[in-house]
Formats: sequence, C-alpha cells, structure tokens
Amino acid sequence: MPKKLVIKVTAGADAPERCSQAFTVAAVAVASGVEVSLWLTGESAWFALPGRAAEFELPHAAPLPDLIDSILAGGGITLCTQCAARRDITEADVLEGVRIAGAQVFVQEAMADGSQALVY
Repeated sequence: MPKKLVIKVTAGADAPERCSQAFTVAAVAVASGVEVSLWLTGESAWFALPGRAAEFELPHAAPLPDLIDSILAGGGITLCTQCAARRDITEADVLEGVRIAGAQVFVQEAMADGSQALVY
C-alpha cells in the first residue's frame, strides 16, 4: 500500500528556511508519486492567499509559487480553520484547490494506516 505524507508547516516568512523546506519536501514527494497532504498553519497560512507566495524570497530555494502549483497539481493543501479565522481568511479568499479544515481532519489524516506525518 502506498504511503501518504502529511506535512504541517507552521513557519512562514518569519522562518524562511523551515518554511521552504516544508514546501520543497512536499513538492518532491508529489513528483515522486507520493500522496501528499500539506497543512498551512501559523504564519504559513498567508500562503493560501493569491499572490502572497510571490512575495516570499529565499536565496537558492525554488520559488514558492512554483512549489505550491506542483503540490496542488498532484496533492492537497489545507489551511487550518483556526489559523484562517485568526487572519480573517475565508474560503472565498484562498487559492483555487486549497481547502479549510480543522484539527480533527488533520488527526484523521496523520493517524491513517500508511501515513507519515512531518511538522516543520
């Protein structure tokens, strides 16, 4: 049975290397045929909004918009319900293909048979 990779990224522009690592690992996993669910929490929540990833810069790192496009093409991106609410982000605001869901859904995904969870 193929494994599913559930990645929670808690960092955004406040910790750019950690943030970039999470998106890079998710995109590489998708490209490798792994089922991926990327969760945006904390400061990474802003990257669920159109145009915000284009503002992110990190030398020698793949552009964040390209990584997001890759992840959405073959995996899923979820914005944390509470993180969205704290930032006044609604489903009408987010990139196409991004869903908003809460901790219960994260726990279900992370604890499912064949799942591996990573937190950045």
